[in-house]
Amino acid sequence: MDIAQVSREIKSAFSGVALGSGIGLWEAQAIDDYQTKEIQKKEREKDEKDDWSLLEPSLLQRCHSSLSFFDADGMRFHLPAFILASLEGEVDDPIFQLTLLDDYGLSRFVTLTDDQRDAIVTYLTWCLENDEYKFERPNIENSLVEYWKRQSNK
Repeated sequence: MDIAQVSREIKSAFSGVALGSGIGLWEAQAIDDYQTKEIQKKEREKDEKDDWSLLEPSLLQRCHSSLSFFDADGMRFHLPAFILASLEGEVDDPIFQLTLLDDYGLSRFVTLTDDQRDAIVTYLTWCLENDEYKFERPNIENSLVEYWKRQSNK
C-alpha cells in the first residue's frame, strides 16, 4: 500500500464533510488555553467550517493540540486534514488520538461513517507497514483489533 492510495481513500471518505456545530481548530485552542466561553466563541469565528482541505499544514501543526479538544463533529472535520498532512510529513501524526480507546477517545469517533472508519483502518494499516511507526506499533495493532476493525467493513 502506498501513500497515494491512502490519500485517495481519506479524501474520498471525508469528501464534503463540514464542521457544522463541531468544535473548530481555533475554538479548541481557546479551550486548551482555558479561555472563557466568550473568547472561545470569538475564536470560533476564525475557524474554517466548510472545507477541511483548505486547512494549511502549518496551521494544523501550530494547533496540533486541538486534536485533544475536538468533539465528534470537530474530529470528523479536522482528522482528514491532519492525516493527509502527516502522510506528507508536514504535521505530527494523529496516532495518539486514533489509538486512545478510553471513553473520551471513543466518543470522538461516533459520527464517523463506515467509509470513514474504513479509511482510518487503511491509514493505520499503512502506518504498521512503515518503520517510522515502529514505536507506536503495539498501540496501533491494539486499536485495530479492539476498535477500528470491529467498526469497519475491512
